[in-house]
Amino acid sequence: MGPWASDLGTEVAVTLWQARLSEGPARELLEFTQSLSFDQKLARYDIMASRAHLKGLQKAGLVARQEALLIESSLDKVEEELMDRTFSFEVSDEDIHTAIERRVTELAGPSGAKIHTARSRNDQVVTALRLYLRYELMEICANIIEVQEALAQKAIEAADNYMPGYTHLQRAQPVLVAHHLFAHGWAFARDIDRIFDCLSRLDSSPLGAGALAGTSLAIDPSFVADELGFSKVFQNSMDAVSDRDFALETLFVLATIGIHLSRIGEEIVNWSSQEFGFVSLADSFSTGSSMLPHKKNPDIAELARGKSGRLIGNLTGLMATCKGLPLAYNRDLQEDKEPLFDSIEQAKLALKAFAPMIATMTLHYDKMRESADNQFSAAIDLAEWLVERGTPFRRAHEIVAKCVAKALSDGTTLAEQVTKNVELGPEAAKLLGKGVAVRRRTSLGGAGPAPVSIQADQFANRIEEDCSKLSRLANRFAKLLDRS
Repeated sequence: MGPWASDLGTEVAVTLWQARLSEGPARELLEFTQSLSFDQKLARYDIMASRAHLKGLQKAGLVARQEALLIESSLDKVEEELMDRTFSFEVSDEDIHTAIERRVTELAGPSGAKIHTARSRNDQVVTALRLYLRYELMEICANIIEVQEALAQKAIEAADNYMPGYTHLQRAQPVLVAHHLFAHGWAFARDIDRIFDCLSRLDSSPLGAGALAGTSLAIDPSFVADELGFSKVFQNSMDAVSDRDFALETLFVLATIGIHLSRIGEEIVNWSSQEFGFVSLADSFSTGSSMLPHKKNPDIAELARGKSGRLIGNLTGLMATCKGLPLAYNRDLQEDKEPLFDSIEQAKLALKAFAPMIATMTLHYDKMRESADNQFSAAIDLAEWLVERGTPFRRAHEIVAKCVAKALSDGTTLAEQVTKNVELGPEAAKLLGKGVAVRRRTSLGGAGPAPVSIQADQFANRIEEDCSKLSRLANRFAKLLDRS
């Protein structure tokens, strides 16, 4: 960590931009404007981009071969120092980018000062940020797949066991347990879609845009883009340095993942309560109470529910920051990093905790079936039985609803009311038997055994396809990451 803020002391900082000003920067200015305390996460990506930029400068004839070799070896040394934590930060290091450049110049001498040729921190920083998000989003994608695999395994283990399906948190219809678990899995599949979509818009290099208008020097931004694995290069230099759409989109993706985790977290909180009794969490993924000896708490699920608000807040905060900025770069955009870093970290922590929590939890199928065999859960099946025999649905709905109301008011069972109803009778009453209703769900994508069997294959294929996509991306960028 750098010398911020209490270690500033009385030392006068020498910045990259001080030559323009007649006085050195005030302590208060440095404390308020620094980002070194949090942007060190971008170090390896800044070095990655600097290596590519150096090759571009050499190609353009702006740096001689021997100079390039010296600068490259200096970048290697800086990376080594950062990795083993022997790098010495100075008061003048406003951010990780200036710290790296300052150290490279110390090591390479006058040649090192050429590393910033045809480059501004405006295009430098946003390039490093895009590279950082590229790799972090791929990791989050892999984390999501682990959660999906845990859900799929639990769905397979559940076989033909069933549970209540809810609307408005009221028992509605019985569904296979697997169907309920797959519902969460498909939501996460959409998150993966959004990640891949977000990665496609990250796939554009801003290097070469300069401060805002490009440069008069004969650089080739396309060459540098290719060196960094970007498939595209910016089309407008002002847009390149001011664009944070990719950051907002990333935060939206992460907030949506948080919402999906919060939703399943809410169910686990409910299901693990004595009132539901549907699941028991493994002791290793539960906490106890500091006061109540008998307690076993679902803290992972609760924290995921709580942290979703934090992820949403990070998104809305950066949206507010970006909403009124004139072109091109403004220092306000420094505020993009902390919410991004925080959301990335929280999403990864939650996903990594959720996968083994789900994998190790015990589902109590007997309790689920007992709750699903509520006498009113098959009411729609009675109406559909009438429809199959020619009764208009609205009339069928009315007939069954009156039977339900009569059972409730008389304190009798629905089966009794159905049996003596002239339009239903004993044959229809058989539909109220245990497990009958869920087996009648035969429509594609429905909650019965036949469609859920198809769905299980579809879900397995989807995971396999996403793993293949992710593997291709990882292979495409692995060489760059290994170099850094």
